[in-house]
Amino acid sequence: MLQSQRALFDMPREVCYLNAAGWSPLPLATQAAARAAVARKGQPWTLAKDFADQQNERTRSAAARLINADAGDVALISSIGYGVAAAAKFLTATKGTRVLVLQDDHSSPVLEWQTRAHSQGFTVETIATPADGDWTAAILAAIERPGAAPVSLASISSVHWSDGGLVDLAPVAAALRRQGAALLVDATHGAGILAIDVKALDPDVLLFPTYKWTLGPYGRAFMYVARRHHDGVPLEQTAYGRRAVKAEANVYLADTRYVPDARRYDMGERDHFISMEMAALGMELVAEWGSAALVRRLAMLTDRIADGVRGLPVHVPERRLRAPHILSLGFKGGLQPALVDALAADNIFVAPRLGRMRIAPHAYNDEIDVDRLVAALRRHIG
Repeated sequence: MLQSQRALFDMPREVCYLNAAGWSPLPLATQAAARAAVARKGQPWTLAKDFADQQNERTRSAAARLINADAGDVALISSIGYGVAAAAKFLTATKGTRVLVLQDDHSSPVLEWQTRAHSQGFTVETIATPADGDWTAAILAAIERPGAAPVSLASISSVHWSDGGLVDLAPVAAALRRQGAALLVDATHGAGILAIDVKALDPDVLLFPTYKWTLGPYGRAFMYVARRHHDGVPLEQTAYGRRAVKAEANVYLADTRYVPDARRYDMGERDHFISMEMAALGMELVAEWGSAALVRRLAMLTDRIADGVRGLPVHVPERRLRAPHILSLGFKGGLQPALVDALAADNIFVAPRLGRMRIAPHAYNDEIDVDRLVAALRRHIG
C-alpha cells in the first residue's frame, strides 16, 4: 500500500488537514518551482523563445495521462465554468428536450444550462438527491423514464461534491448513447484519484481543475473534447487556435483556419508558465503514485473513520455508494457550525457542506490524522 507522503508537504505534525476536496496544499517541490518561475518572469529576457509552449504541452500531456486521453484532445482552460461555457457552443440542447443535472451539484455544470433553457426551448431537469444515496440508479431512472421528453444532454459530476456520492459513469454513458444524448462530466472530484479512461467511456466533454485532488494551483483546468466535436467554434478567438497567425511572421493572419484538434479550445492568455509548471508537477506526482495505490490508501483512511464513528449520532453513507476518498457524515437536524469550529481549534480541518461534514483525506494524511478526528468527534458529540 502507498505510504503517507506527508514528508513531501509543508504540513506540521500537529495539523490534521482533511479538506483536499476544498483546497489541497502544494507539495514542497511545487512551491520551489513556483518561486523559480516567478523569478523567470522577473527577468523575461532570459526565457527561451519556446519556453511557454514547452510548459503548455508538458501540462497538457500530464492532464491527458490522468484520463487516458491523447494530448491533442485536451484543451487548457481556466476553470470548470469556462469549460462548460465553451462546451455549450457545440453541445446543443434542442427545443423540447431535457438536460439532466443533479440536485445540489456544483454550480458550474448546472447554471449554464439554466441560463440557456428559456431561449433555446429545452427543460433543465434536476435529479433529486436519492434517499438511498444511489446517484447512479437515480440518473439511469431519469434517463429512461417512460413518457418523458428525450434527453439531449446530461451535465453531471462524477462524484457529488457535498455528499461524496459516486456515479458509475459507464452505464450512464451507455444509456445516454441509446438516446443519442451527450454527456458532459465534471470530474473535479474524480481526476487524479479515480481511474478515468475517456477512450473507453467516450464522454463528449470531461473537465477537471488542479487546485483540489491533483495538488496544483488555482485557475488551471483542463477540458477533454471528443474528436467528433473538434470542428466547433471556441469560446475565445486566439492566434494559437488558428493555423498560422504569428507575430514574428511577415504575414500576420496567414491562415485563420482553426487548428484541427482540441487545442483550438485553449483559453485566451494561456501562457501562464508559472502556474502551468505548478499544475504539471502536481499531476505528474499523482500519476506516479497511481490511481490504484491512491484509492487503496484513501479508502483505508475513510473506512477507518467510518468504523471509528460507529455508535455516534451520525449517518455514514454505504461504502458501495460513496467515493473512496470522500466521507460525508450526516447529522440529525444538520451539522452545527460550532462542531467544525471546535475541530479547527484542535487543528483538525474538515468542511461543512450542505448540512454535512465532508472529510477528504489525501496522500499526506495517515492513520494518526484520522484517529485524531475520530477521538475528537467522540469527545465533542459522543
